[in-house]
Amino acid sequence: MPSSWLSNTETPELQPIHALRQLYHPESAPYAFHANTLADALAWQQKTRPALLDAIGTLNLPAAPPDPRLLESVDCGDYIREKVLLRTSAYTLMPVYLLIPKGAIAPLPTVIAFHGHGYGVRDIVGLWEDGTERTTPDGYHKDFGVALCRRGFLVAAPEISCFGERHNDYTALAASGAPVPSTCHHTATLAFHLGGSAVGLRVADGFRLVDYLATRADVNINRLGAMGISGGGMHTFFSTCLDERIRACVISGYFAPFAQSIFGMDHCTCNYIPNLHRFGEIYDLAALIAPRPLLIEAATHDPIFPIQGVRQAFARAQKVYTLWEQPSPLELDEFEGRHQISGRRAYDFLWEALA
Repeated sequence: MPSSWLSNTETPELQPIHALRQLYHPESAPYAFHANTLADALAWQQKTRPALLDAIGTLNLPAAPPDPRLLESVDCGDYIREKVLLRTSAYTLMPVYLLIPKGAIAPLPTVIAFHGHGYGVRDIVGLWEDGTERTTPDGYHKDFGVALCRRGFLVAAPEISCFGERHNDYTALAASGAPVPSTCHHTATLAFHLGGSAVGLRVADGFRLVDYLATRADVNINRLGAMGISGGGMHTFFSTCLDERIRACVISGYFAPFAQSIFGMDHCTCNYIPNLHRFGEIYDLAALIAPRPLLIEAATHDPIFPIQGVRQAFARAQKVYTLWEQPSPLELDEFEGRHQISGRRAYDFLWEALA
């Protein structure tokens, strides 16, 4: 090695990430949560919620009626599985599976189930990639949509943008010999270019889904919850922060400080939001969920959302919840395992919270 070559280990200033880390100061962020009284906390929520909605960048796609179309209805024994196609904007369609318990008295408590990375929403409603039925839960999702339905909920499970039937079609690009990007990465970076984010697009879809659920006679919109893992945990987190119609939520495999998770290792581009640093850390934003019931589900050996970070974030969230005189339940269900759904406490937690 030439004597003039520099070591970026010995001289960290050579690494671009070094400079970026010096700019990350969540404690002094403009929208960090520093309230010490309930009045201050409520005032903070009033100013921060619209600011966060603006920051995530929904891109304000032109509105359109939902125009729900029933594509199929399948008798699954103890529940009915419907597939509905919704229009969430003038330019976007979203398939949604509705799992409806048989024999239950409507209107029903309802949970929106957000899947994470993988082959899409089929993986949480008891279907293989090719659409064939399965009877044994598989993978890290463990068919949690079905488990919620069997607990007594009407479940709405949307196909999140970039997955399953909502992946980008790169057939022409591949035929040309050009490199084919991942759907999430390409969508997120183009959204950045236009002033938005993949998170913003997904949250906008979530708003429209809640609008639709509010029109259904079998849904009790006043008993609405949300649950998701990984990318679905992210979706649950931001949707619950921004949509107060969601009365309780379970966030699985996601609730770790940004510094230790999406800033600390490789994560999908769809996790990132320009200027999110202005809102401090994940536990600051959790104050937008307070005082609604919140369960954090975390695995002890999750490699991408480290358990030590989850514990730290949860402890900070606990301090936020104490500002309310009669706070709703805030729980951490820590289980042995890797990045996966547990459900050990989650389903009962939501049932109790939405009773």
